[in-house]
Amino acid sequence: MTAEGATTETVGDKAEATEPSEASDSPATEPADDADENDAAADDSDDDDSDDDDSDDDESDEDRLVEEGEIAGDYLEQLLDVLDFDGDIDLDVDGDRAIVSIDGGDDLTKLVGRKGEVLDALQELTRLAVQQATGDRSRLMLDIARWRSDRRDRLARLGAEVAQRVLESGTREALDPMTPFERKIVHDAVAAVDGVESESEGAEPRRRVVVLPS
Repeated sequence: MTAEGATTETVGDKAEATEPSEASDSPATEPADDADENDAAADDSDDDDSDDDDSDDDESDEDRLVEEGEIAGDYLEQLLDVLDFDGDIDLDVDGDRAIVSIDGGDDLTKLVGRKGEVLDALQELTRLAVQQATGDRSRLMLDIARWRSDRRDRLARLGAEVAQRVLESGTREALDPMTPFERKIVHDAVAAVDGVESESEGAEPRRRVVVLPS
């Protein structure tokens, strides 16, 4: 095995988790008293140690994600054996999450299901298995038969194509309902085209991306 989205959603679902800061009405900076200045000077003298600590933290995070991937891989290997499915399990780390991919089997599309419903369920089960082993909530991503990877490519192309149509026509265009993961891909693709913008509207599970002139 190898070691693998708002104030409003105008910018994209990637901003959904952002809350306005309650401290925004406060002055940006406050004058430091003598004790703060002394502490700052002491911190400056320890820059090298801070850099080492940051490096250690990065290594610790990566080690944790690698461990998540290995636990997930073992769980999925046993699951494939029980279900009598063949497949190669690959592990990777992408940013702040572990990526686990299963590919190579003839019947793996059965584990994807209609619109990825079975895949989503298996991903949640795998996350729970990792959480049970580590005690920490996992954000790992599971892909089977390259369904998520291919879906990402198709949605990116769709976002770019719709953005271009809206740019030329000047008319807003609404897409079909999508999951938060899928909407983020479209938002990112639209954001790369000058003169248009995107936002999400509606409620789950019918929430959709709307592309409009900026």
